[in-house]
Amino acid sequence: MLQLASRIGRAKPSAIMQVAEKAKRLKAEGRDIISFSIGVPNFLPGPHVYAAAAEALKRDSGQYGSNRGADALIDAFLAHMAEIGLTGYTRANCATGVGAKHVIYNLCEALLDEGDTIAFPTPYWTSYVDIAEILDAKIDLLPCPAEQNYKLTPAQLDAALAKKPRVFLFNNPSNPTGMVYSKDEISALADVVAKYPDTWIITDDIYNRMVFDGIGYHNFVHARPELRDRVIFIDSLSKTYGMPGWRVGFMAGPEVVAKAVVTMNSNHITNLPEVTTAAAIAALTGPQDVPTQRCAEFQAKRDQVIAVMQSIPGVVCPRPEGAFYVFPDISCAFGKTHGPTGFAIANDVDFCNALLEAKGVACVPGSAFGEPRALRISYTCPTDQLLPGLARFREFFAELV
Repeated sequence: MLQLASRIGRAKPSAIMQVAEKAKRLKAEGRDIISFSIGVPNFLPGPHVYAAAAEALKRDSGQYGSNRGADALIDAFLAHMAEIGLTGYTRANCATGVGAKHVIYNLCEALLDEGDTIAFPTPYWTSYVDIAEILDAKIDLLPCPAEQNYKLTPAQLDAALAKKPRVFLFNNPSNPTGMVYSKDEISALADVVAKYPDTWIITDDIYNRMVFDGIGYHNFVHARPELRDRVIFIDSLSKTYGMPGWRVGFMAGPEVVAKAVVTMNSNHITNLPEVTTAAAIAALTGPQDVPTQRCAEFQAKRDQVIAVMQSIPGVVCPRPEGAFYVFPDISCAFGKTHGPTGFAIANDVDFCNALLEAKGVACVPGSAFGEPRALRISYTCPTDQLLPGLARFREFFAELV
């Protein structure tokens, strides 16, 4: 227990939260701050979700619920999965959690022993490293730079899985890059996965309903149905439905894995609250106009951000096709100075600090995601702030000497 406490105590504060806190402090001081830093969808769910929650309060039983998740909630999730082509699952294949992050943690704790290896591509979502370190697992990072559109190649995956990691964790669409794997790309990776039966596959695909340009969402199980025996699909209400604070996550996979997560829930959280469950069911089964509209709005915002990134000399920014992030490589600014303020820029952290101080624009350094040449822009800010924020971003580059 003391070793675990020591490992958690060594964890570094989240760079994302550090930027957010600094931006909040500057705003409290009266600065005009535009935040591109926090990955929240910045919209609320439809009124039917609140109506369901209010009704649940009226008839609250005050009793314990299911460790797996209420049958009606699991059934709604199964129907949700069927809409994206993931069929053939039952309640026994599923479990819920307090957000996708909680589900991923439970899965890693269930699947990984101390010293086991977990492999995942870089850039990565920050929690992946934290979870692995808490569990004292070994980490195999698979670098996917801007030069390869931040995507994993079959050759890279083959080399990684040949080392027999216990878990391969895959994120599609990606946070932080917004990149989405095409049907052919997923098929090629699935062919590699099929060669290595000793590795569990976790697909963290919580942005699967936020895909642009008609590219569609694709999973290894679509390409290779036999992989169902060791692929675990992760989903969440947070991004699709504007419900990050409601904390509802899901998994679907082999029954033995779901059972392990249910057992852990019984000792970690017992169950999701009735009110949260009612709201989640309403979100999944009710009108889908809000998430559909927001996805279209995010695609339009993506186009605006990309147009500005492409107009800045030296910036390399692969075109994302999902989520609500862009991840430009801004290493062309390293070694320069911001003329008006004298801020020297040696790395991504310097860049983000200088941008925030000089222009009041908050972004997250790429090193938080394992790619120190880049930064993450989350374009979920109010629409009337997007273009002014991008203009400040471009002005900052123009003032570098």
